[in-house]
Amino acid sequence: MLHTLKPNSGSTHRRKRLGRGTGSGRGAFSTKGVKGQKARAGRGKGPQFEGGQTPIVRRQPKFHGFQNPGREEYEVVNVGTLESLLDAGSYDSAALSEKNLVKHGLPVKILGDGKVTKKFHLTVDAASKSAKKAILAAGGSLTVS
Repeated sequence: MLHTLKPNSGSTHRRKRLGRGTGSGRGAFSTKGVKGQKARAGRGKGPQFEGGQTPIVRRQPKFHGFQNPGREEYEVVNVGTLESLLDAGSYDSAALSEKNLVKHGLPVKILGDGKVTKKFHLTVDAASKSAKKAILAAGGSLTVS
């Protein structure tokens, strides 16, 4: 019967009642040693506490993700932009800069967003596959230098 179940004898122990007088054998300092911060009541200091000096987590600089030292920045121009703002013809990075399509003096990359029907002959630093495909399909040429 469930109401008659009890643990085996010797399998359970009484809780030690700390700090309940000298007769209990655990009175006085209640197994906490002699005085000091850790003998007092309350939560105490966490594992990150370093004795009052500035903790290592606050001494470290704040890194915001991975910064790739080999990253190349490009000025991007879409083929749809070329179609709407330029006439058919030959253009290089300097010519695109004169037309104010690129501004910062960075290498120029052509991207394939938009449609192109004019024949452009471009000499740029990089181009996407879709841009190459669109320009060649319109009868133009693309040279990546």
